[in-house]
Amino acid sequence: MAKEETLSTSKDFQELQRKLSLLIESVQNNSKVVALMKSPVGQYLDKHPFVALTLLVFVVVSAIPVGFFLLLVILTSLAAFVGVILLEGLVFSVGGFSLLCVLCGLGFVSLAMSGTIIMSYVMVSSLISYWFSLRPLAENSGGDCWLAMKSSNLEELYQE
Repeated sequence: MAKEETLSTSKDFQELQRKLSLLIESVQNNSKVVALMKSPVGQYLDKHPFVALTLLVFVVVSAIPVGFFLLLVILTSLAAFVGVILLEGLVFSVGGFSLLCVLCGLGFVSLAMSGTIIMSYVMVSSLISYWFSLRPLAENSGGDCWLAMKSSNLEELYQE
């Protein structure tokens, strides 16, 4: 029963990998994405993935405060047409300063989230590669996994 679960999990992962590959390919072949990647900004972000991830997280997280600020601007502009001009200047000043504080805070939060996401990705990918690299050794050695690993490491050293 454990082998059946392993086979179905493997098939599920292969299907998921195929779907993700198709999705990534369709995004990469989009004309707007191609134009962005040929621009200097796109080339810089391609060379610096941490900056790109931080920028993406910042844009996503800051969308709600910017939307609220724009709603506030529109509502106070409507109130200004009615005759509340002094209040509009005060509200814009306070709102602009508040937005600046919120966006600075969100910049730090997005930087922390990007670092966490990248550390999680590196950790999970290394654990998965470690787990899959030990699996053939455990099946071939019949339980002496450490001995098989040591002997394969020694063989690699002598080959170099």
